[in-house]
Amino acid sequence: MRGRVNLARRKNMIIIVVSAIVLVYILWLFYVQVIDKSYQVKSENNTMRNITLFPPRGLIYDRDGLLLVSNEVAYDLMVVPRLVKPMDTLAFCNILNIDIQYFREQLHAARNYSRYKASIMASQLSKEMAGYFQEKLYEFPGFYLQSRTIRLYDEKIAAHAIGYIGEVDRTDIAKDDYYRAGDYIGRSGIEAFYERELRGKKGKSVRLVDVHNRLKGSYQNGTFDEDPVPGQSIYMTLDAELQKFAEMLMQGKKGSITAIEPATGEVLVMVSNPDYNPNLLVGYDRSKNYKMLAADSLRPLFNRAVSAKYPPGSTFKMATGLAALQENIIKPSTCFMCNGQSTKPIRCTHNHKSPLNLYEAIEESCNPYFWSVYKAFLENAEGANTTERFLKWRDYMLAMGFGERFDNDILYQSKGNIPTNSYFDRYYGKGKWNALTIRSLSIGQGEVELTPLQMANYVATIANRGYYVVPHLAREIAIDSIYVEKLKFETINTGINPEYYESVIEGMWRVYNGARGTMRYYSDKELNMCGKTGTAQNPHGKDHSLFVAFAPKDNPKIVVSVIVENAGFGATWAGPIGTLIMEQYLKGNTRNTWWKEKVLTQQP
Repeated sequence: MRGRVNLARRKNMIIIVVSAIVLVYILWLFYVQVIDKSYQVKSENNTMRNITLFPPRGLIYDRDGLLLVSNEVAYDLMVVPRLVKPMDTLAFCNILNIDIQYFREQLHAARNYSRYKASIMASQLSKEMAGYFQEKLYEFPGFYLQSRTIRLYDEKIAAHAIGYIGEVDRTDIAKDDYYRAGDYIGRSGIEAFYERELRGKKGKSVRLVDVHNRLKGSYQNGTFDEDPVPGQSIYMTLDAELQKFAEMLMQGKKGSITAIEPATGEVLVMVSNPDYNPNLLVGYDRSKNYKMLAADSLRPLFNRAVSAKYPPGSTFKMATGLAALQENIIKPSTCFMCNGQSTKPIRCTHNHKSPLNLYEAIEESCNPYFWSVYKAFLENAEGANTTERFLKWRDYMLAMGFGERFDNDILYQSKGNIPTNSYFDRYYGKGKWNALTIRSLSIGQGEVELTPLQMANYVATIANRGYYVVPHLAREIAIDSIYVEKLKFETINTGINPEYYESVIEGMWRVYNGARGTMRYYSDKELNMCGKTGTAQNPHGKDHSLFVAFAPKDNPKIVVSVIVENAGFGATWAGPIGTLIMEQYLKGNTRNTWWKEKVLTQQP
């Protein structure tokens, strides 16, 4: 009896176990045939391909909403090395216009990276080239096309301010896991500084591909797909129409133009010439074009407006005067003698009335006057030695924005140079230098070097009567279609009494409007302009022509600095160019004058 019970139990257990196995098998078959499509994919000789969906990069506009940079579709030719099979390599290379050796090197690099993951074989193919290649893809197993957006520089202006994008390197990838080999990143200008805002967020699409390398559709109806998030748009401070006009004025010349709205620090114009067409640095020929530009002896990729350093020459004289006024070393009425070209130790460039006061010295651009002011600053203080007085003078120069980079969105700035006392201690010996030794600093020569951006900002400080808003290139960021973030930058006070600025402004006004002003022939009475010419000594050739100005005198709207390399006197080239810039901005047009014709048709 007990044996029969045990036998029945065993029979039941066997039935239960077998039923459980059958049930598991049925569930597994249901899963692989109904739920998990990967087996179906394999049974039909299909493979899954993860395709990166690159977001459209944020657009870039000028201050008035004119589109400067947009996007257009391009294609990367991708390769999965393990899927590559014998093919007509010569035909492949002919389509891409590459040699077989380059093809082999690229394929070898892709295999070293991964035999299973996709790598870029050729980047940024045009729509036309990609369309032709698409028809031939079935002949080239293991290769496929992947779309992306590339930059289109609609206006072809402001290349240095806007910047360009380039392929990431190992350092970029190590710093930010957002990037993968073959991605692109901002390399200069606004494109680089606002990279995180502009780049957006990648998406992905999982697709089915057959053995002939043809797309068969999305995998599981797009369950695992992710949409890309477009980048945020940037509104720049640039005035595109004024930028175009300024670039036209600089054609055939070497140098820069920088214009700023003094009340806000917004950069209206940033020209560096020679420049380049920014569209050269996008597309299939980007690498070839970059090498061409980098090898050009005229250095078109170099942004002279922020990276070049020049002796400011006579444009620096107001800075020396302001420091002396604040220290009560002089008053506006203080006079010094000048004997013209026979004056020592610093001679004047021409003969004029003597003695003369501060207003007249700025109008005449008198070198001996400002040497006398500088000498008095360093020597006429009780209980202070030369080094202490020099450091005091240097502090004023730093407060005006010289000798340091601005904390802003403008990359690759040079500091310029306001020398230190330790430099002179090393050069001459401690205690062995004095005002006479370093007299050239008084007139913006010697060791003093400024960038064109610093010069423009310095004039903004004068126009504002004692402060400046840190100059910058971006105005707003469009977070979405509704919200726009207004960017804010620091306001810096120089510590100099506003009433002293009125004194130097009077002198700058006389440069245009005085009987002997160096810009009297270019005066536009309607605009009430204030300026200062300069000629910077150049040990490597002909002197540089410099000019700084603002207008109108009261409630100023624009400041400008102009440098034309190897062009001689400031009033010859830089002055007329700066005047035309201010007229164009404030009036919407310029006078038809002989010197406008000269600027547009002749070269220094």
